Amino acid sequence: MEAHRVLSTLGLDSGPRHFVLLGEAGSGKSELAVNLARLLAEESGRQVHLFDLDMTKPLFRLRDQREALAGLGLQFHFEDQFMDAPTAAGGVARLLRDETCHTILDVGGDYIGARAVGMYAPLLNHPRAAVLYVVNPYRPWSADIEHIDQVLGGILGVSHLRLDQVRLVGNPNLGPGTTAEDVLAGCRSLAEMVGPYKSLSFCCVQEDLSAQVRDALPVPLLPIRLYLTYPWNQAQPGESL
Repeated sequence: MEAHRVLSTLGLDSGPRHFVLLGEAGSGKSELAVNLARLLAEESGRQVHLFDLDMTKPLFRLRDQREALAGLGLQFHFEDQFMDAPTAAGGVARLLRDETCHTILDVGGDYIGARAVGMYAPLLNHPRAAVLYVVNPYRPWSADIEHIDQVLGGILGVSHLRLDQVRLVGNPNLGPGTTAEDVLAGCRSLAEMVGPYKSLSFCCVQEDLSAQVRDALPVPLLPIRLYLTYPWNQAQPGESL
């Protein structure tokens, strides 16, 4: 039920077909990207293409979970990277022009990673696309509105994406040990910080916490499974922790 509210919020039937995920490093973009891709593959009836365009860090990248992603009914695109060479997967522009499929671009953190989508700005500044800007209030550069504005401004500056394309997504997450109280406090803090400027489209919550918080928050919730986490905290891929 919660996931369907999120799809309705995103305008699945008549709204954007393509999504780019941006935000501070460690905000949870990759986790949201794979969960959104899985949901669209299950519900939309369209082919879903998920791109790993993270070229800024060696940790928590979707390409490291490619075996787990193979069974989700989507097309996963990535390019192996040698050291820190900025190598991007091909085919993005072609698929962003395709209105018969969904495309999700998972981009590296902050303004450094956001450079990877600057070349696609003309295709993303379009009604068929939406920018999902992920904010985790427990990250150091998202603890107040001044820092959120600073990071967002830097990202939009190098990516050439328009502010009116941005939809704010809350991800009050502290990892596998996150509690319902953490989710509630984080969502409320975010709503207070960004509410006067732009409302939250939805918030992410771990699947096993969804039932505990869904009636206490006014925004749609997207229950997510954890695919990327530290090896010592990791259950089977795709299982809640």
